[in-house]
Amino acid sequence: MRSRLAARSTRLILAAAAVTALAATTTACSADDGANTGSGAASSSVASAGSGGSDNASTPKSGSNDSGSNSSGSTIKTASGDGGKSGYGQSCGTNDLDFTVTSKSQAGGYYLVTAKAKPGITCYLDINTPSVSFGSDADGVASPVGQGGEDPIKLTGSTAAYTGISPKTTNNDSGVEFENVIIGLSEEDPNPAELKLPEPATVDKPIVTNWSTNSAETIPVIV
Repeated sequence: MRSRLAARSTRLILAAAAVTALAATTTACSADDGANTGSGAASSSVASAGSGGSDNASTPKSGSNDSGSNSSGSTIKTASGDGGKSGYGQSCGTNDLDFTVTSKSQAGGYYLVTAKAKPGITCYLDINTPSVSFGSDADGVASPVGQGGEDPIKLTGSTAAYTGISPKTTNNDSGVEFENVIIGLSEEDPNPAELKLPEPATVDKPIVTNWSTNSAETIPVIV
């Protein structure tokens, strides 16, 4: 009888020990799983924050660059292209200049042409002698006589350049009458100016001087 009781007690103790061990194992596993889950969640939060931070950092940077680039480009463009023709360092075109023609009595009579830059324009007369003609025929083209001459002449503000035109150099009654003279800054000038003469001129073998800032040097004579 005692022998059976002892055996039964031994089995109960062993069973209790097995249950305790099983419970301990289950608890340990649950703790590990919780720790792993927490670590994974923490890692995911950090990654998400890092990603969001990167997006937030790149957006202002891009906007700043775009704004700065546009503003700078606009400023430079406005400074260099002022909406008009600043003209600094450029060759004069006939449309850059205002011309006046006056009649002079010296040397048998000639026309003094004065050229000034239009307001706001600064340019250079790079070619010494203007191209002058009366009408479209070759007989009306003025021959240069080489008087005066500065190269180049800077025109701006009140600075003026002068050239003298003698419409007739022959001592006879021949010639053709014209009311206008055509002046270009070169033989290839695409936009020559047609100037009204103070009075009609009889033209026969006309001559023209070089440009000069001294009007006294532009009295045309044949030498």
